[in-house]
Formats: sequence, C-alpha cells, structure tokens
Amino acid sequence: MIEPALNPESGFRRLRIDLAYDGTNYAGWAKQPDQRTLQGALEDVLARIIRTSVSTVVAGRTDAGVHATGQVLHVDIPEGLEASRYRPDEDIWDFAHLKYRLNQMLEEDIRINQISAAPLNFDARFTASARHYRYKLLDGNRDLAPLQRFDVATWFRPLDIELMNAASAPLLGKHDFFTFCRFREGGTTLRTLLEFQWSRDPNGFVICDIAADGFGWNMVRNLVGAAVCVGEGRFAPEWMLEILNQTARVSDSYVFPARGLTLVQVDYPDAAALAEIALTEFTPEPSF
Repeated sequence: MIEPALNPESGFRRLRIDLAYDGTNYAGWAKQPDQRTLQGALEDVLARIIRTSVSTVVAGRTDAGVHATGQVLHVDIPEGLEASRYRPDEDIWDFAHLKYRLNQMLEEDIRINQISAAPLNFDARFTASARHYRYKLLDGNRDLAPLQRFDVATWFRPLDIELMNAASAPLLGKHDFFTFCRFREGGTTLRTLLEFQWSRDPNGFVICDIAADGFGWNMVRNLVGAAVCVGEGRFAPEWMLEILNQTARVSDSYVFPARGLTLVQVDYPDAAALAEIALTEFTPEPSF
C-alpha cells in the first residue's frame, strides 16, 4: 500500500508541474525497463537540470497511447540547489525560466504548461478530488483526416447519443466498478462517478465527458465500449446497469482504443482547504 507524503522532507521544496502530452509513442506514464515512458522522459530531463535524481508523483497514471492536456505532477527538489558552473547566473527557483528550459530539452510531444510552488499538503495523486477525461469518436464509418488520427478513435456504425446518455446516467454516483476494470493486485474498484455524458461537437465527432474521484485500470475505455454497444443498438440502455451489478468482469473486447482518450483536467481543493487536510482523510488506495 502506497502512503501519501503530504509534504516534502526537510531540506526539500515541492513543485507542482502542469503538463500536456501526446501519448502516441509512449508505453504509458509509469517507468518500465527498456520502454519509452512519460515518467522516464520527465525525470531524466529534470535530473539533468537539477543535477540529482528525482521522483515524480502524478495525478493519473495514463496507459500506453493515452493523451493529456491537463495532467498534474509534483516533484520534491533540494532547497540548497546551486547554480551550475556553466550557468552561474541561473536561478533554479525562477519557474518561468525552469519551464522554458524543460520545454527546450523535452521532445515536442511533451509540453510543460506551468510550474508553481506546491501549497501546504499538496500531493498530486492523493489530494486530487476528481479526474476529468474526454473520449473522442468518429462514427458512421466516416473517413478520419490524417491530422485528426492522434486523439480520435473510429467506429463503423452510427451511434445514437440519446441512447448512450440513457445508459450512462444510472452509473453516476458511488459504485463498485469491478465489472468495468481490469484486475490490478491490491487495487480498489470502488469509485464515485461524477460525470458520464455524451454529445456531438460542431464537426460531428462523438464526445464522451467523464469524471470521477478516480478510475480503475481500463475503466474509462470499458465504459466507453459498453456505451457504444448501446448506441449502435446492440443492447438496451438498461444493459450497462445490469453489467455493473454482475460479478463477472466485462469482456476485454469492449476496451476501446487508447488513442481516443485524453486526461483534460484534475481538480484539487483550494490552498485553504488543503491546509486543513489530515492524513487520515485519504483512502489507502489512490486512483489511477
């Protein structure tokens, strides 16, 4: 069980980093041996600037191929950092300059949006109150333009948005989403689903906006796949709630492609609320 570290150890300062990335060419967020990962890329560049190894904590550990426009991480770095002898006038605590240097050194498919001093009791993972994702689909066997292929999945049948919303609404609230999650040792599947809504944008793309206090492994893409089954008329809207109440996990065939999924926002309490947080307020298993 991973315990939250609400504040850095003595002699360290915690930074909050907001970032975006195209996950197409990465094996997910978490570091893996001999794999190109987002965490590995970020920590490598941070270590080169700070001149010591670092460990990042992220709000949502996205899977291979999943994107983000509103990802958040924190990192603890030594307070006593000195300027490099090659850059004697550098101030490591000039966040605008640090952001500039990181973006210079990172590949163009990762961008740092903002760096700030983390408030008291801020933990990117454990103090997040909600994660917001968006899934984007092009249905009806329509052609996907080449530059749209990175964050849009395709489906060959036309989808009925009203049916999909009718199926999704009953899943809102606190439930055990065991049947919609892949197994992860020691992980909890009890989640509070805050938003699960379907719409079409002005260009006719099918959009799923979904938010929860946390998501299990493949939970979003399983929910999307099940809703699509309803939207194409294969099952009645009541079917999704029936699946939720079963004891067997839904088939992996319902997991939709990673490329259509983007983490768009992470919510946190404001600084005053964070200052009042006690360690006992955290659930032992964080969200993914």
